[in-house]
Amino acid sequence: MQQIQILMVDDHPIILEGYQNVLMATKKPEQLLIIETANNCDEAITLMKRASRDRPYDLCFFDISLPPSSDGKVTSGEDLAILSRELLPQAKVIILTMFNESFRIHNILKEINPDGFLIKSDLTSSELAEAFQHILIDPPYYSSTVSNYLKKTVSSDIYLDDINRKILHLLSQGIKTRSLKEYIDLSMSAIEKRKKQLKLLFGVSDGKDETLLEEARDKGFL
Repeated sequence: MQQIQILMVDDHPIILEGYQNVLMATKKPEQLLIIETANNCDEAITLMKRASRDRPYDLCFFDISLPPSSDGKVTSGEDLAILSRELLPQAKVIILTMFNESFRIHNILKEINPDGFLIKSDLTSSELAEAFQHILIDPPYYSSTVSNYLKKTVSSDIYLDDINRKILHLLSQGIKTRSLKEYIDLSMSAIEKRKKQLKLLFGVSDGKDETLLEEARDKGFL
């Protein structure tokens, strides 16, 4: 019998129940799944610390949007995933999230490099079951939105650093140029310079922010 220890973290109990039901219904006959769940960062931290001393988890599923820990140090599933890499280095990390903007996908891939990355709007029961079995044997597994993002950005010859990605993301959220310095630790002239570079990179000839955002979307950066 293959015993598989699993931690699932989501602040919606009904979603956790759904995930558990899918995995239990589709597991292989020789697999014994031991699933523990947490609804917030504090519960997850307690379970991970206990598992690191006792029987480590084989897989950890993290939702991104979670109530923060009571000390305020862990504020999301991203923070939990990074902590799990320290406490449970052998555990496979799976991110499940509603966030599907390229900026968020890029950051999660860069900061966490998860073994599984599933956008909830892509997910069906059969895909969750397939992802689970795939990640056990041959990670990583990415759902279609993540795969499409990677295909577009890999095939693009445009390289953007994190600050330029953030500028694009903020502009796409409707933040005006004059307000960008509230979110980015740069002078106004440095931000303007970067915007000019971005327009050159994306071949924007009319100088408009709207055209820049259209081009960035088209190439998978938004």
